[in-house]
Amino acid sequence: MTIVVADTSPLNYLVLIGEIDLLPALYGKIVIPLEVFGELTHPDAPLAVGEWIRQAPTWLEIRRNLIGAGTPLIENLDAGECAAIQLAQSEEKALLLMDDAAGRRVADRLGIAQIGTLGSCD
Repeated sequence: MTIVVADTSPLNYLVLIGEIDLLPALYGKIVIPLEVFGELTHPDAPLAVGEWIRQAPTWLEIRRNLIGAGTPLIENLDAGECAAIQLAQSEEKALLLMDDAAGRRVADRLGIAQIGTLGSCD
């Protein structure tokens, strides 16, 4: 079974445009690392995003990323991107939902399948 691991930006954008329900329709369950949860609840996050994540739907699972604990940030990626990559890397079959081009390049080098909010970014 494929595990879909999401970074912050796809969730953020889909909440803001009112299309967050596309994710469970396409993938069923979505997994995010604790660091992504932190970015979504950050005081600088859009109000709608913070409200949505505080009442997270049942199809969203928040996981502590044990592999990433104490690991330095990868290249110039933020903590959420690093944690999402590490969480996807720790799963046997994972699809990484990420828009950041630098993050996708890292995931590609690590052999992690990935897709952007709007599909393939190739």
